[in-house]
Amino acid sequence: MTVPRIRHNDYGRLRPPAPGRWEPRLSVSVVIPAYECQEALDRTLAGLAAQTYPRHLMDVVIADDGSSPALRVPAIAPEATRIVRVPDGCWGRGWARQTGAAAATGDVVHWVDSDMILARDHVEAHMRWHHLASYVVVHGRVRFVADDVPAPSPEAVFAAEYEGTAAFEEAREHHWTTEVLRKTRELRDEVSGAYRLHSGATTSVPARLLKAAGGVDTSLNMAEDTDLGYRLAQSGAVFVPDSEARAWHLGTSTVMRREDDVHRHNWSFLGDLIPDLRWLRRHPRRQWAVPYAELVVDAYGASYERVRASVDAALAGTVADTSVVLLGPWNRLPSGRRASLDEPMLDTRLAYNLYAHEPRVRFAEAAARSCAPTPFRVIFPAGWVLGPDSLARLVELAQRDGYGLVSVALEETPAGVTALRLERTAAFARAALVAEGELGGAASPDTPVGERGPGGAASLDTLVDEMYGSIWVAAAEYGIVPDDQAEPVGGDPAKWRASANKWRSEATKLRAEVARLEAELRRDRTAGTAGAAGDPPRRGRLLREFRRR
Repeated sequence: MTVPRIRHNDYGRLRPPAPGRWEPRLSVSVVIPAYECQEALDRTLAGLAAQTYPRHLMDVVIADDGSSPALRVPAIAPEATRIVRVPDGCWGRGWARQTGAAAATGDVVHWVDSDMILARDHVEAHMRWHHLASYVVVHGRVRFVADDVPAPSPEAVFAAEYEGTAAFEEAREHHWTTEVLRKTRELRDEVSGAYRLHSGATTSVPARLLKAAGGVDTSLNMAEDTDLGYRLAQSGAVFVPDSEARAWHLGTSTVMRREDDVHRHNWSFLGDLIPDLRWLRRHPRRQWAVPYAELVVDAYGASYERVRASVDAALAGTVADTSVVLLGPWNRLPSGRRASLDEPMLDTRLAYNLYAHEPRVRFAEAAARSCAPTPFRVIFPAGWVLGPDSLARLVELAQRDGYGLVSVALEETPAGVTALRLERTAAFARAALVAEGELGGAASPDTPVGERGPGGAASLDTLVDEMYGSIWVAAAEYGIVPDDQAEPVGGDPAKWRASANKWRSEATKLRAEVARLEAELRRDRTAGTAGAAGDPPRRGRLLREFRRR
């Protein structure tokens, strides 16, 4: 099977058919989270009842978030419409979305807010993209109707009587959305930030991709769609904003009316969940739920000293929101009586002892297939030591040029090249999706790097290079050295900042002193020859002090 190999988020190679000129085959479940909004829901369902997408391929799931009285299916609604209730004791948009998604049976889950009015071909516009690639997430184009426009009746929505009216023609998109689309060529120029536009108002996602991303976080009552969008990105998604998937919202949204309040609320927790939002992680010491980078150190066969050098340096870098996975035969460490100084696995024991209670280190026999939702993973053998800013510089290189893989040549021997690998999680997830499609499900991210499948199918590294790019760099260029050449781990970011503040304060004082001396020299020069000649020692002293500073 041929699977499109989309570079970064440039979906331009996909050529969707015009609505009405193709034969759909995928099923879709439209999921509507709803709470005490019967009147608005009636309009939304009326719009869905008029959709051009084949009825036998579409069903609607309304997730009632505890409405009282309970929501009902109105007279004008798609035939296959049903209501599910959020479990007792649970509430909120996260729970409603996930409850609806869990009940969905379609190949694609299509989120629609309960207060949307959809154009007749809205669902069809979404679905034509899903027939072209199995890892696209499609955004509909939402426009906001003025607050004072009367709401059309469900009958008028079903008959599309609103289309062409001045109120709907003059509806406008949110200014932020418009600006992002303008700057990024409709998201085609984005590398890692396309998820920012992911919205539950009208977005569709393949059910398998939604499951791979972990579904909706039920603990969130706001920004659950942003969090999901980020995790979909780490699962390999390409985000497509389709201007032909038209939808309208009556009146301005909460975000538009109370933007500062929404940000104040959401940013209190999004920094924990989305490491890509670097401005929310300015604290130099605290830990976060999702690290920015996971460093995998292979300790098999390595001495305790080499393991300690590598892990200590990994924890002491200028990128503070990192975690370490230490690979080794930890499960084979004996638990019974032993000779403490002479046991056969002494080096493994000592390494375990050293980091057993370090919250940023965990132990594993083998690396997991993915570190998602952490956006970057670094893999290297124990005995190699990162410099203080090695990780920061490697990530900067990957971000600047969009690389999916940065390989660092550590040493070359007759057995081959030993390398450190910086992997972009999203790139390898997408490569796995493409490989799986091409091999009929035989490939996965577990496939060892460099292996080829039947018929010469490309390895994950090759696919990553094609869709994101890759590069080799030298270890010395990025401050990565063997443990016997490494400087002892020392210093502390807080101490560095304190020292920097001290020197900044000193520099401020010196600048003020230089300004004072310059002013005195100017006064002497303007006082005339007599004044200057009358006190030559003073003038000479001023000149000497000025030059010294």
